[in-house]
Amino acid sequence: MLGWLQKELGKEWEIKRAGGLTGDAFVAEKNGKRLFLKRNTSPFLAVLSAEGIVPKLVWTKRMENGDVITAQEWLEGRELTHQEMQKEQVAELLHKIHHSVELLHMLMRLGKKPLTSEELFINIKKKLTEVNLMHYHEEIGTALNSLDQLLPKTRRQDLVVCHSDLNHNNLILTTDRDLFLVDWDNATIQDPVTDYGMILNWYVPKEQWSAWIEQYGPSNSDHLFERMYWYLLHDNLQYLSWHFERNEPKKVQERVEELQGLNKQIHEFKSRM
Repeated sequence: MLGWLQKELGKEWEIKRAGGLTGDAFVAEKNGKRLFLKRNTSPFLAVLSAEGIVPKLVWTKRMENGDVITAQEWLEGRELTHQEMQKEQVAELLHKIHHSVELLHMLMRLGKKPLTSEELFINIKKKLTEVNLMHYHEEIGTALNSLDQLLPKTRRQDLVVCHSDLNHNNLILTTDRDLFLVDWDNATIQDPVTDYGMILNWYVPKEQWSAWIEQYGPSNSDHLFERMYWYLLHDNLQYLSWHFERNEPKKVQERVEELQGLNKQIHEFKSRM
């Protein structure tokens, strides 16, 4: 792949692998100019670029073998720290994404269908049954009961474009203080709480949750925390089954422990209601 790219772009470009699991990302440099190259990126990237959510798309080329290479502007910057995930700039960027009609229309044109909580609930029960996890640990049964009880709270919500992998590694702060959200391979159309619930649970102390949500801006706050816990439980069970299928007992145990913590938080939340 590297040699083929070199041939296509020209020998004046120095091309190196950019890392990552797929091996499809590269950095190209010529005369002090650097580009981030990636193979077979979704057309969704063009809209993300136009909206200023990812670094600027410079060009797109279709190669002789049918692959499509995209080149984005290379910006000097760094990943956000855990503490910086609490910043207003993160909340504002997320609000912009969730309220972008252009992003929603493009993702739907690409064939992405909205994911309702009812569909997700059916699918996760089916998956847990298929991999024989329904009775693997009592915490799984407790989580499923909570999903069932909280399901009515998740209905009739506006479904928007969600990144669905909001960890600090995917938020890049440039030297000019611009913030970009990268790695959109898992983009979905869901309840926006699936995104900011991750941030609240992983990065923001509970006593600051309300303040962070105010930074995010106007949103549908109906049953917000019940919905947040619902999606956190669902995601945990999904990852738990994923690791179980791949025979990764250490990761499975980590997910069970996380599930135990979530179940405890939900119990405490219900007791305050």
